[in-house]
Amino acid sequence: MKAYLAGPDVFRPDARAWFDAARALCAAHGVEALVPLDGEAGSAAGIYRQNVALIARADVVLANLDAFRGAEPDSGTCFEVGYALALGKRVIGYVSAPDDTVSRVARWQGAPVELRGDARFDRDGWLVEDFGLAANLMLAVPAPIVAGGLRAALAALTPD
Repeated sequence: MKAYLAGPDVFRPDARAWFDAARALCAAHGVEALVPLDGEAGSAAGIYRQNVALIARADVVLANLDAFRGAEPDSGTCFEVGYALALGKRVIGYVSAPDDTVSRVARWQGAPVELRGDARFDRDGWLVEDFGLAANLMLAVPAPIVAGGLRAALAALTPD
């Protein structure tokens, strides 16, 4: 089985070492990791083409959906999840710890969300999706999200 590892981990200061460890963890589970750092592309267009080709080769996408530079997952990762789903690929999202969108927004904004009737709003008056999901419904409904990081996502790779 081949798994594309999606997520903002490419931006980590220790990205190469992190992906080496992730590759070893995947191998221990009988999974070949396809990593966004694989390849020689250096331009934005080249990296895009390289990554969508890796997703096309994958049997499954394991996506790090932890909040990145805000309350939501990395936008590139969200694209990769959608692209994989459009190709009919299986996607498993993972987060470091169990959380929900309301908690993420409150923590990111440093202020509790306001309850008005049945709805919740952030400090700027924007509606906060409140389905108790670990991410926006467009990610959490089609792709199960597990807590516990990459190890938990690999454990979730049971036969359909």
